[in-house]
Amino acid sequence: MAVIANRKSRMNSKVERSKAVAASSTADIAKYVLALALVVGGLVVWWWFAGQWATPLRALAVVAGLVLAAVVFLGTAKGRETKEFLIESRFELRKVVWPTRQEALRMTWVVGIVVVIMSLLLGGFDWVIQALLKWFFTVGR
Repeated sequence: MAVIANRKSRMNSKVERSKAVAASSTADIAKYVLALALVVGGLVVWWWFAGQWATPLRALAVVAGLVLAAVVFLGTAKGRETKEFLIESRFELRKVVWPTRQEALRMTWVVGIVVVIMSLLLGGFDWVIQALLKWFFTVGR
């Protein structure tokens, strides 16, 4: 029973969150527009001041626009979901059992050998089909 209650509470919290997201969607849209304007502003600085400012300074303006846009985006509902997704992905990556160096080298060799075999096989099929087509078109002449 406790499991069912826990599931229902999680579902209810997601429904409540979705209602909150719908209520703040106009604020989120404004933040999206601001983030887009910051990115575009950084790119405009890059092109507008092409001959007047040094390249590193122009690149810094583009990077600043991108960073500020990311900060503004993280303030939106989708930004918070993205941040939560990245945190959960990092947590899941810690659970992965990575291959040892020896296993990775062995798998790399297997893949390389299979690629060579398949290339030779496809090249052989191509050569046979080409030879058959040449023979077919030259027999009638």
